[in-house]
Parts: sequence; structure tokens; C-alpha cells
Amino acid sequence: MSMKSLRTVAFLAPLALAGCGVNSVPTAEENAKARWADVQNQYQRRADLIPNLVATVKGAGAQEKDILVQVTNARASANQIKVSGDELTDPAKMQAYQTAQNGLSLSLQRLQEAYPELKSQANYTTLMSQLEGTENRVTIARNDYNTAVQQYNTRIRTFPDAIGAKIFYGAKPMVPFQATTPGSEAAPKVSF
Repeated sequence: MSMKSLRTVAFLAPLALAGCGVNSVPTAEENAKARWADVQNQYQRRADLIPNLVATVKGAGAQEKDILVQVTNARASANQIKVSGDELTDPAKMQAYQTAQNGLSLSLQRLQEAYPELKSQANYTTLMSQLEGTENRVTIARNDYNTAVQQYNTRIRTFPDAIGAKIFYGAKPMVPFQATTPGSEAAPKVSF
């Protein structure tokens, strides 16, 4: 071979290799792997976040329920004790009436003091927002992964990248995300 021929081969070899997917196949493969890591990250975020949010909402709801039950019971107790005009001279009846009314007053005072802290509705709203946002993140991550897999699979199956993919890497098609577990298409159940 002449020097000119060697230079021509040296010049054309990188172009031929570049056209055979030497760089584009591993780049597409790494992109798909990174998108899969994003899917796993979002599932982990969901697994970590949701139980903590549910526990917070449950705790706040239980505290508020206790306060409201106390007020309801005190009101019921206060309404059960009646003092007629003929009983105004009975110290025991008057004491029972006053005790019931004081119980209602104390319960209402606790409710009034706790009112700025009553947050269960806001907590439920936050929980719903976080659930929706989390499921959206998971969906986006799965869609991004499937797009990257489709691009990789197309690259390793089309000319000229298919040559380099087979010869240099033994590339095999990647599997896109599919819901295969019964019920996996549904978000996790949240119960109170």
C-alpha cells in the first residue's frame, strides 16, 4: 500500500467507525440506564415519603378528633341536665348543672386555644397534593425511560449503527417499562 492509500484509510476509518455506532450506541445505552435510575429514584421517593405523610396526617387528625369529641360530649352532657324553676332550691341539681356547663366551657376554651393549630384539613390537602405530585414524577420518569429505551433500541437495529452495535458491543434490545404486576397500574392505597 502506498502512503497515499494509508492516509486515505486512516482518514476514512474513523468516519466509518463513527457511522457504525461506536460512540452513539454506548451513549444511548447509558442514557437509558440513567433514565432507569430515575424511575427507581422516584419509586424510592414514593416509598419514603408516603408513609411519613400519612402518619403526620393521622396524628394531626387524631388530636383534632379528640378535641372535637370532648366538645361534643361536653355539649351533650350540658344539654342533658335541666333545672326547672322548682329545682332552683336543690343544691345538688344546681351543682350538677353548673359542673356540666363548666365542662362545656372548658372544652370550648380548649377548642378555641387549639383552633390556630387545627390543621387536619390542610394536612389532608398537602397529602393529596404530594400523592398527586409523586405519581406524576413516577409517570414522567417511566415515560423518559421508555423514550430512552426506544431510542436505544432503534439505534441498535438501524443501519449503520446496527453494525457497530452487533460487532463491538453485542447489543441487545432493552425492555421498556410495562406494568406486569396485577394492580401495579394503580397508586398505593392510603387509608385512615
